Amino acid sequence: MAQRTTGSLHKRALGIIATTSAVVALSLAGASAANAADRVTYAGSVPSWATAANDAGAAPADATVEGEIYLPLRDQAGAEALAKAVSNPLDRGYRKALNPKQWIDRFSPTQADSDAVVSFLKAAGLTISAVPASRQYVVFRGTPDQLGSIFGTSLHAFNYAGRQLVAPASAPSLPTSIGGKVSGVSIEQSRTLTRPDSIKQGDLGPSGAPQVARKAAAAPVIQTPCSHYYGEHTVTVPPAYNGNTQYSTYNCGYTPQQLRSAYGLNDLGKRGINGSGQTVAIIDAYASPTIVKDVNSYSQQNGEPGLTNSSYQQLVPSPSEFVDQELCQYPSGWQGEQTLDVESVHAVAPGARILYVGGFNCGGGLDVAMSKILDNKLANIVSNSYGNVGEAVPADVIQGEVNLQLQAAGEGIGLYFSSGDNGDEVANLGYPSPDFPASSPWVTSVGGTSTGIDKNGKIAWETGWGDQFDQIVKNADGTLSYAQPLPGTRFVGGAGGGTSAVFAQPGYQRGIVPAALANGKRVSPDVAALADPYTGFLIGIRPIIDDTTLATGDYINETYGGTSLASPIVAAQIAIVQQATRSTIGFANPTLYGVKRILPNAFRDVLPQNPTQALVYTSAISGNTYLVSMDQDTSLKTAKGYDPVTGLGGVSFDLLSWVAQGRH
Repeated sequence: MAQRTTGSLHKRALGIIATTSAVVALSLAGASAANAADRVTYAGSVPSWATAANDAGAAPADATVEGEIYLPLRDQAGAEALAKAVSNPLDRGYRKALNPKQWIDRFSPTQADSDAVVSFLKAAGLTISAVPASRQYVVFRGTPDQLGSIFGTSLHAFNYAGRQLVAPASAPSLPTSIGGKVSGVSIEQSRTLTRPDSIKQGDLGPSGAPQVARKAAAAPVIQTPCSHYYGEHTVTVPPAYNGNTQYSTYNCGYTPQQLRSAYGLNDLGKRGINGSGQTVAIIDAYASPTIVKDVNSYSQQNGEPGLTNSSYQQLVPSPSEFVDQELCQYPSGWQGEQTLDVESVHAVAPGARILYVGGFNCGGGLDVAMSKILDNKLANIVSNSYGNVGEAVPADVIQGEVNLQLQAAGEGIGLYFSSGDNGDEVANLGYPSPDFPASSPWVTSVGGTSTGIDKNGKIAWETGWGDQFDQIVKNADGTLSYAQPLPGTRFVGGAGGGTSAVFAQPGYQRGIVPAALANGKRVSPDVAALADPYTGFLIGIRPIIDDTTLATGDYINETYGGTSLASPIVAAQIAIVQQATRSTIGFANPTLYGVKRILPNAFRDVLPQNPTQALVYTSAISGNTYLVSMDQDTSLKTAKGYDPVTGLGGVSFDLLSWVAQGRH
């Protein structure tokens, strides 16, 4: 009888994977526009950091600044209703997604309005960078003086987040004849803070800032060779948690085979369930000049299938079209991200086709990359391993991004965003905040775990990603001790998450996310996967050594983590789910939370460990040795059930194994 009940639950869960959703509600405080006598003012376009206290004076006259004008959807309420209906199995419109032409014809701004905005900007002497087929926005460039004159304001430089960014000193405006066609304006540089959510092992700082090398590294107080699997090498340290003195060393970098084994995919792969027939799109800024060569070298090194013209394609700007390189951390700053994304998707779902779409910068260029996919429906799974610093983005920009997300949902496309690498962002913002776009209720936010994989390829333990370092030092008498009381005071990265200040709680989270945590708002993340660089993933890359020529160095291996690793892992898992269930999930959150209600064991609940898990790491640069304490993610804590570090938890493939055996 119990066996029959389990089968019934499995069947109900399968039905949810293929056909379930819940009602999604969004309440967004959009940009406010106040009508003047002859101009429309956009108060929602001024970033919160553009204050008198941060004002550094007039913007450099010789600079050019990217701007973006957003046009309103013709039927905002209708676009939201469609996105809900497509995801709600109780609605007659469930899974009746529109194709791009249908969606654009029904909801996009008119061609006439788009043409009028473009003509106005051109007549004012601005350079048009892009207009997507959906006509939802126009990306342009101009000097600060030009933009100030056109938009009735002045552009200043403001000190923020350790940089000087340009923004309007007062709310911009447009003549009523044009302003009536425009829902929002962006003539500021907050989006140039968009960065890859990846951390390379050894970058000892929450922002991924590398260590400064000494002339010669000090002799380590403990020799700590990296471990190829959890427990391969253990070392003796001063008494730590529960008095333990024996800890495994840090991970050398898991291989594709280890990832598939840990996530229960090997048996599925033997049955041909490996993502075949699915396309995973990846969006980042710029483009690696050696990506195919690097992936194929890496694949040969690890006994994996290489990329072919049919399994990998890319749509990227030419290097001459790259802009804002210094603000956006240069192509070299994004190369590791693209490599990590492509190699991790290929590792988890080696049968899936990969489409990489690169932006010409980390601002409007990412919107253009997204629109290329949405306007042609080039994929129904899109991994985005980048994010802003919290939700400190103007309301006009947020609304423009949400409209793109509504287009994706209405077309049956799932967007996956990394939840961030700086925990609750208090260190950067002074207050807790999840990162946008992951905080939007219309995307799937992917948090992070620290994961020990044993010598048999099984998960030995899994907890929330949040690394705290405590240096092990030698005392005058030759004994060893910790520099600070455990777990130390040096936070070096952890999954982003928390309660949104912008978005209301979506229906799919009600009853699952604790009410005391949500307080009526959207909470991020939704699910999680491997993200800790000290239990990280091995990549192969020929790093860019000259950002001007894009010359690259020799092939090397590096170990990466960050929720930039977690997002493509989950995207690849979804490709396997879609192949196994012969369905298209589209916007995944209603399905994920629906499955959780019916079959909770479809997710691995990621919990605090008792005693606390820790590893020992020695820096090759400084020679310093540290005890790395896990699950120390700022104010964000793992807990039974939903938590703001790992969301629902990790995706379990017990259910898919059952499907693959034909037991449905």
